[in-house]
Amino acid sequence: MSSIMTNASAMTALQSLTNTNKSLGQTQTRISTGYRVSRAEDNAAYWSIATTMKSDRSALSTVKDALGLGAATIDVAYTGMNSAIDVTKEIKNKLVAARQPGIDRGKVQSEIAELQNQLGSIGDSSVFSGENWLSVDSSSVSFNATKTMVASFSRSGGNVSIGTISIDISGVKLYDANDQSGILDSQDTTTNGSVNYSVSDLDISGITDTDNDLQDLEQMIGYVDAAIGSMTTGASNLGAIKQRTKTQSDFVSALMTAIDTGVGALVDADMNEESTKLQALQVQQQLGIQSLSIANQNTQQILSLFRG
Repeated sequence: MSSIMTNASAMTALQSLTNTNKSLGQTQTRISTGYRVSRAEDNAAYWSIATTMKSDRSALSTVKDALGLGAATIDVAYTGMNSAIDVTKEIKNKLVAARQPGIDRGKVQSEIAELQNQLGSIGDSSVFSGENWLSVDSSSVSFNATKTMVASFSRSGGNVSIGTISIDISGVKLYDANDQSGILDSQDTTTNGSVNYSVSDLDISGITDTDNDLQDLEQMIGYVDAAIGSMTTGASNLGAIKQRTKTQSDFVSALMTAIDTGVGALVDADMNEESTKLQALQVQQQLGIQSLSIANQNTQQILSLFRG
């Protein structure tokens, strides 16, 4: 039955064209944004998961920055410790040379004093981002012998947790302004002369060639050698922590890449597939327009029946 009130063919063609235009708009959005799921209405579950994972990925990026900052702080302390070891070795060499009877120990002390000043400079300048692990003041209210750096971020059952790497600097500090408990300013007392001294302030200018004085000098040499051993242990510990920090940073980088890949699998558009769809939908759109045009012509054909 032909009717001028209801053009069923045109209505069907229009509905088909509307659906085609809707699909075409969706495909064009995916191509322009690169996302298959860019809004919650596209796929609420995938959008929610991707949004959460992107937030976690951003947190991991901050963790990586924190690890880089921590590694730099460790590296500064490690470099300062190595330099202090070299200077202390020179002090030890001067003391060994001063053991020779008849040597002018006043002149040797002048050289040792300059080396001691250098040690102080190393301790004071080993600072990164306001952190100095070699020269400290344990009486400060902000002092904490255990340093921590952010090392990980994880989520489990909706709860997040922050992992840290702890570093005990009590074994690497060279100076402590509070109680002189550092490696270089800790006090020892000579057995015969009852003179208090440390690596940072020992003075051999008054030592003579008597047996007692020479024994005290040998005691100083042994004490300086022990300090070198303590610094070597501290440097080894710093090196081990630095390696752990680097390993953790590499892991965080790999984890960020894995998250990017996982999120991409959920929300990224397959551009090859979308480009193929686009071409097919454009053809369907053209055919839909043509079909609607033909359906609208049916009404004009009814009008010709009434012409004489």
